[in-house]
Amino acid sequence: MTGPIGVFDSGYGGLTVLKEIVATLPQYDYIYFGDNARAPYGNRGFDTIHTYTLQCVQHLFDMGCPLVILACNTASARALRTIQQKDLPRIAPDRRVLGVIRPTTEMVGTLTQSGEVGILATKGTVASESYPIEINKFFPHVKVHQLACPMWVPIIENGEADSEGADYFVKKYLDQILTDAPDIDTLVLACTHYPILTKKIRQFLPGGITLLSQGKIVAHGLKDYLHRHPEMEVRLSKNGGRKYFTTDDPVIFEKQTEIFLGETVKTEYIAP
Repeated sequence: MTGPIGVFDSGYGGLTVLKEIVATLPQYDYIYFGDNARAPYGNRGFDTIHTYTLQCVQHLFDMGCPLVILACNTASARALRTIQQKDLPRIAPDRRVLGVIRPTTEMVGTLTQSGEVGILATKGTVASESYPIEINKFFPHVKVHQLACPMWVPIIENGEADSEGADYFVKKYLDQILTDAPDIDTLVLACTHYPILTKKIRQFLPGGITLLSQGKIVAHGLKDYLHRHPEMEVRLSKNGGRKYFTTDDPVIFEKQTEIFLGETVKTEYIAP
């Protein structure tokens, strides 16, 4: 029996990761699951995020996915380790769940020359301290500065990413982190929504600062993982298919896919 790769996010941002994964590994089948009815996760407590994430992972397991990617920084920060260490041995010891933080932190230290990096993320990801902890494991000499950017997600989801109205909040957060840490030379967009603002961010970002988004990193990390784990790779179906599910209104979801995927896709409802 083979099955698709599951890609989960609390909302739409994971579509930016899925887009890069499909571009890198088009031969596999994918199921995208957005828990839009309960999004955003960024301001919720640890236990709630874990409960919601595990429920959604179980949905993807029930749909036949041997492997699930948490394409959500908040879920990766607040739920992944507990799911990997405590839940999978109990509910699905033959399945695997991966996140987006580890492949990003493995790379970031190789890019900085100043030894100082910035993390732009949701409040939940920042509060988890996941990025400083993980970066310190690989690059203990690197100093990590974090900043929550709570206005960026609503700007993106309301279709205002390219508007003049977005300028204020993009510039505000960039100015804030660079004022607090002027030696930053590498900036990580640690929310999968944020790549939609790339053009606007570059407009206000000083030259010489590397801007890092996660889609390509996660895609190449997955490719490497499957190369290193052929026992999982053979369990994945390869028909180049994609299915989309949301816990909210599929019509609303389909409108948002134009922003995040550049295309409109057929979406089905599933209860949370």
